Amino acid sequence: MSVFKAAAIQMRSGTSPERNAADLERLVREAASQGATYIQTPEMTGALVRDKQARATSFTSEDKDIIVATARKLAREFGVFLHIGSTAILRTDGKLANRALLFGPDGATLATYDKIHMFDVDLDNGESWRESAAYEPGTEAVVIGIDGARLGFAVCYDLRFPQLFRAEALAGADLLSVPAAFTRQTGEAHWHVLLRARAIENGAYVVAAAQGGLHEDGRETYGHSLIVDPWGRIIAEAAHDEPTVIVAEIDPAQSLAARKKIPNLKNARDFAVNAGSAAALPLRGAAS
Repeated sequence: MSVFKAAAIQMRSGTSPERNAADLERLVREAASQGATYIQTPEMTGALVRDKQARATSFTSEDKDIIVATARKLAREFGVFLHIGSTAILRTDGKLANRALLFGPDGATLATYDKIHMFDVDLDNGESWRESAAYEPGTEAVVIGIDGARLGFAVCYDLRFPQLFRAEALAGADLLSVPAAFTRQTGEAHWHVLLRARAIENGAYVVAAAQGGLHEDGRETYGHSLIVDPWGRIIAEAAHDEPTVIVAEIDPAQSLAARKKIPNLKNARDFAVNAGSAAALPLRGAAS
């Protein structure tokens, strides 16, 4: 298992995919200059657009998308694994997907992942979101090998569903990704503790590239991109909401060591929930 450097790029994506592509290129070049061979960008790298009509004109199919084309070029130029945390992609059925894409060192698309859990919430102070009104949820978790590690995919709100990360860890993932556009309100309350919990529960590294600051469409995101080691220690953080790059070493052997110390992946047992009325509900402690 080889040690490599991972980078999380923090952005403040606006409404123009072209301007965001230029920011993406600048920040990827900075990450590559620091020796990162796995580079992750945040959720909605391509554009953050709340207006429905504006979304219709901003987003296009994968083969025409400027973020996809820019990422493919940069991955090839620097010989890195470039993970677009997500961008909005127009599907063949006319619906939008909140899609993560991983490009290999030759620029080829290695994997895609469509965000499974939709951010449909009503927060304090009148802040309300209905992601399902704009995007079609994915149905499949994804784990793929990179640089001697196994990468598990997630996007933002997926972070609150530990069963997804447990299933990916059981499938061999020792590097978990959580590119995000967390709201400032929820980020201040839960961002650090949830990311550290997912790392500890699964004995895995977590890389979480974030959006940060006040965006053109009026939303405000938390920033604080993080890289967490398998023992739950924060090993890199952007302690603010400004665009930046953070880098840390990933040593897959540390994941193995953490899982030997606390072998909870192996120790999980099947159980049932007795709710006191109907038949007990069968659950699997490890994966479902």
